Amino acid sequence: MARANVDLLQGTLDVLVLRTLAGGPMHGWGIAQRIQQVSEDVLCVNQGSLYPALHRLEGEGWIDAEWGTSENNRKAKFYRLTRSGRKRLEEETAMWERLAAAVARVLETA
Repeated sequence: MARANVDLLQGTLDVLVLRTLAGGPMHGWGIAQRIQQVSEDVLCVNQGSLYPALHRLEGEGWIDAEWGTSENNRKAKFYRLTRSGRKRLEEETAMWERLAAAVARVLETA
């Protein structure tokens, strides 16, 4: 089956990144790979979208970053969720659950 090309609503990438980092620190490529893996290849995050999102999230104080060494011995920036990022993730998750339920109700109507 061909991979679907899905356009994400504004803000969706932010919550996906925050949720991914809730599992622990990761570098950018690892974040993109994890999102693709968990979504079963439906969501493919390109670098042109990911890195601006990471910088935006860092600017908001929702993630921190520090340099480290990746699993293939390359220098990489590792991102981690901050306390305020966890709070933001909870808020965004609640919003998405409400939105998904509303869309489901609309789709179920005849």
